[in-house]
Amino acid sequence: MSKQEIVVKRLDDSDDARWDNFVRQSPDGTFYHLAGWRRLFEKALQHQAHYLYCESGGEIAAVLPLARVKSWLFGDALISVPFLVYGGPIAINELALDQVVQAARNLAEELGVDYLELRNQVPLAGEWLTKDTYVTFRKDIDPDPEANLMAIPRKQRAMIRKGIKAGLKAEIDQNTDRLYFAMLECKRNLGTPFFGHGWLRAIKEEFGDQVEITTITHEKKTVCSVMSFRYENEVLPYYGGGGEPARGLKGNDFMYWAVMERACRDGVKIFDYGRSSVGSGAYRFKKHWGFEPQPLAYQYDLVRTKEVPNLNPSNSHYQFLIKTWKKFPLAIAGMLGPPIARRLG
Repeated sequence: MSKQEIVVKRLDDSDDARWDNFVRQSPDGTFYHLAGWRRLFEKALQHQAHYLYCESGGEIAAVLPLARVKSWLFGDALISVPFLVYGGPIAINELALDQVVQAARNLAEELGVDYLELRNQVPLAGEWLTKDTYVTFRKDIDPDPEANLMAIPRKQRAMIRKGIKAGLKAEIDQNTDRLYFAMLECKRNLGTPFFGHGWLRAIKEEFGDQVEITTITHEKKTVCSVMSFRYENEVLPYYGGGGEPARGLKGNDFMYWAVMERACRDGVKIFDYGRSSVGSGAYRFKKHWGFEPQPLAYQYDLVRTKEVPNLNPSNSHYQFLIKTWKKFPLAIAGMLGPPIARRLG
């Protein structure tokens, strides 16, 4: 393969199957690289998506999913991929990698964005500004549920057993209704705007059986709920949370255990707890499960801005907004949240 043989193209619906086949065959491919997200960004969130790929001899040699998110508060960015935790390029060799990354850099210049952001699991070589704010938590799980339970540190295991003793039940939902209201309350309590119900429905409709919704109940009332993704031999809990009853009943502890237990019975081999910022409450929660943090390399090419953005909620500039949001009634948070959440990236 030579540089002259490589052609950079943009994905359309006709090539979705080829794109996804390449992602699934690559050891670096993730659920967040799949082509379905392009439609979700464009149709559900109204963002421009630019899914670039390199082709050589009629075969895909590299892919790089990108979407542009513009916000008056947070700037104008081209991101791989926004609203998700993993992204960046996947390639069969260094030449294809260089070509698709250069195409992304050229696109960022052409669009005049503030910066290009690649959410890599492994850092790219070259002149990149890298932020190490985030880590991910991934762990192999045993086919035996009891072995997984005993692998959880004692104090955390006790929280799960308290949920079991309280009579919590795990149910698999076919729609996103209970999940949405659990997430809306959870996010409001954290001071964070959340998407409209349509976003969750769109994800479920796009990915079908790859999306699993686990809702935890107590005396037939919703305690908490989580949307997990199934990808190859992995399960990835993603949107999850609940209201105040979840705290006292140890609902979140029981919920993630229920996801893990069901996954291991189905033969899933990896539990991916996803991204957390270092030192956050979510970071400590996942550490208590016996998961070890693995650094993520979020890398930046600055176009119009002069410094790497700091959009972490711990940023002192956002504390007033967070405190204010926590005070909103749920109805107000549900009405005002979606147009803000779709601009957070």
